[in-house]
Amino acid sequence: MDKKSLRQYIRQNKRQMTEEQIVDASERLGELFRSCEEYKQAKTIYGYLPYNQEVRTVPMLQQAILDGKRVAVPKVYGDEMRFIYMDDLSQVAEGYAGIPEPIADGPVADDPTALVLMPGLAFDREGRRIGYGGGFYDRFLSEESRHPTVALCYEFQMVEQVPTEEFDKRVDCVLWA
Repeated sequence: MDKKSLRQYIRQNKRQMTEEQIVDASERLGELFRSCEEYKQAKTIYGYLPYNQEVRTVPMLQQAILDGKRVAVPKVYGDEMRFIYMDDLSQVAEGYAGIPEPIADGPVADDPTALVLMPGLAFDREGRRIGYGGGFYDRFLSEESRHPTVALCYEFQMVEQVPTEEFDKRVDCVLWA
């Protein structure tokens, strides 16, 4: 299946999920995330705020703050994405493509080894992923390559093999529920 067809297939499956299914899977993924070594070792989490039927990451990020970790989420400026430190995850507004972003423009996160939570539509066991098509995370990780990466997804987002191109960055760990 090519990238376009795979994106359509996953989007269709996501649209069919109920809020209860999303919340249930997100809670299970939160438990998996907190128990993984990447999370335990991280001092900083570069997370993301959920959009549409994405995994509900806000409770995970709030827990990270309670666990003494710094949390940052992305904000898009043209074709560049920067992570902004946040203590209050409610201080957001609709941003690029309707995705929630921090209202503030700073402070800009500066931890070169922060754990990056990778959003995406499809993943495979080798860590290959298909994002939403903007290339923001691939560009970010090509410039800041020391970050460990973890992806959270629903079971149907795990596929046999994800078609990739040379600029696509792999995820170190994929957790699914």
